[in-house]
Amino acid sequence: MLDEHPEIRLDKWLWAARFFKTRALATEAIKGGKIEVNGHKPKPARSVHIHDELRIQRGPFAYDGTVVGVSGQRGPATAAARLFRESAESVSRREALAHELRDQALTRPWLPGRPSKRDRRRIIRFTRKLDQ
Repeated sequence: MLDEHPEIRLDKWLWAARFFKTRALATEAIKGGKIEVNGHKPKPARSVHIHDELRIQRGPFAYDGTVVGVSGQRGPATAAARLFRESAESVSRREALAHELRDQALTRPWLPGRPSKRDRRRIIRFTRKLDQ
């Protein structure tokens, strides 16, 4: 007998759809309010159904779209991509943000790491002159 309305736990679906590397990370994101299902903040055990609207926040990027497939097994990336359909607006927003972050990274000065003892002394001397 085939189930007409398949459902699975949200944390397990996020893991199977490859949004998170482990179910523990998916659960943490759900509890942290990074996931919305149909405009509501769910619990990790909430069932996900086909046609549910999801908003997934991962770092600075947000994924908005619809659940088009339900699977509880983590498979290849091509299979995971068929579980979620992202809206065109969401894709364009993410690409614009990625481009903006790349541009910002190019304008920041590159620092090799911690200052050496000599550099630190120079910084202290320089900042003390400004304070006086």
